[in-house]
Amino acid sequence: MRQVKELFSSLGVDCNILELDQVDDGASVQEVLSEITNQRTVPSIFVNKVHVGGCDRTFQAHQSGLLQKLLEEDPAYDYDLIVIGGGSGGLSCAQEAAVLGRRVMVLDVVVPSPQRTSWVKHNWETMTEAIQNHIGSMTRGYRRALREKAVAHVNSCGEFVEHHKIKATNGKGQETFYTAAKFVIATGERPRYLGIQGDKEYCITSDDLFSLPYCPGATLVVGASPAALECAGVLAGLGLEVTVMVRSQLLRGFDQEMAEKVGSSMQQLGVRFLRKFVPVEVQQLEKGSPGKLKVVAQSTEGTEMIEGLYNTVLLAIGRDSCTKKIGLEKIGVKVNEKTGKIPVNDVEQSSVPYVYAVGDVVEGKPELTPVAVQAGKLLARRLFGGRSEKCDYINAPTVVFTPLEYGCCGYAEEKAVEVYRKENLEVYHTLFWPLEWTVARRDSNTCYAKIICSKFDNDRVIGFHVLGPKAGEITQGFAAAMKCGLTKQLLDDTIGIHPTCAEVFTTLEITKSSGLDITQKGC
Repeated sequence: MRQVKELFSSLGVDCNILELDQVDDGASVQEVLSEITNQRTVPSIFVNKVHVGGCDRTFQAHQSGLLQKLLEEDPAYDYDLIVIGGGSGGLSCAQEAAVLGRRVMVLDVVVPSPQRTSWVKHNWETMTEAIQNHIGSMTRGYRRALREKAVAHVNSCGEFVEHHKIKATNGKGQETFYTAAKFVIATGERPRYLGIQGDKEYCITSDDLFSLPYCPGATLVVGASPAALECAGVLAGLGLEVTVMVRSQLLRGFDQEMAEKVGSSMQQLGVRFLRKFVPVEVQQLEKGSPGKLKVVAQSTEGTEMIEGLYNTVLLAIGRDSCTKKIGLEKIGVKVNEKTGKIPVNDVEQSSVPYVYAVGDVVEGKPELTPVAVQAGKLLARRLFGGRSEKCDYINAPTVVFTPLEYGCCGYAEEKAVEVYRKENLEVYHTLFWPLEWTVARRDSNTCYAKIICSKFDNDRVIGFHVLGPKAGEITQGFAAAMKCGLTKQLLDDTIGIHPTCAEVFTTLEITKSSGLDITQKGC
């Protein structure tokens, strides 16, 4: 502590010192400080209401120039930026803003699901223990990164009370008020329930699956989202009996030809699909770990009713944005009443100029962690770093991690037709047979590659799709090429690496318009 006093004295800065062991409520103050800062040692040093850290971090901040920036601030607000919610995009934005020398706070708290899952709790034998350990490690890493960048991390719920002012309420109901020049909403989403008898009492969601203290047994997965098919694929891979109930189409918003091929590949692994049905009631027949549930479902095309018995019912029918209890209406931020999502412009700005949003709460944008991270980082750079780059939401690569992976970047074929018109497109496609599948004599007509090209833009690739082993690894590389203006001719000019799955994109010849057969002649 003496060294810190001498540092501030050498800088000509007066400092106030609170010796906790010499005040009556010192223990209570220490408890609150620990909760706010995640630091349990002393001294705990604040500069202009920003937590810098202990002695070592204060000297590091001095050496990096951050301490001087904090000392020079004479703000009208407590913080330059407050991020409400600990979503990936919010954390990215907060850290980048802090790197740029801004005073930043993050308000974040996890509300348990109806199954009491708050993401880092239970075990499910060896696998689930490893998963929970990994999640815990990532959480600790996020907190450490915030501390290292002097971002104030407060485990409280944030709610606007007036313009530029929020109320932070911790788990004990204690309220603290903060002000900021700008705010970022990054509260994310939580799983949606069906609103039928027995859903919250007896069903779990994708958030709960790997927190179960027991193997789920025969499982009904309700939904056709990426999370639904990924969970179904994991459980089927463990040898469990899995049924997927689909209300309408698989992977809504994705290329539908590819989505149906994903479904077919899962059926080959034994996953059963119930198409055009929705649950109307879930009953518990037996308690246990797992117990036994009866699901009553109705056809979406008529009055037909069916029943099924399962050990576990997993709901993956979408997620609801966490925007209802943060006071957005008090300051006039427009929110989609049906979805809870926040409409923003091309720089993530809401209807209130000083309030921004990133991640899953944003209306009409891909709900992908890497997209949120990139959007948050670029937002901070525009707000505080004098930069102008915007997030590219169109050429955002993604992968559905089903047993046979589906990777894509750019437009789905349906969307490309809508934007460019069918006559202006050329679609090249083929089935392919991975070398490792030939020896095992696996089906030669399952893996599929497709690119969508704009005829009047030098055959630029505007849509990339692949269903096959390691599709994620393949897609990541081609996504970079698409950012550089990849064309069909450039693909043709590229020498393929043999024998790989990715080399199929260097030899694509058959177009859909030709009508030629792409069936592979397997053994």
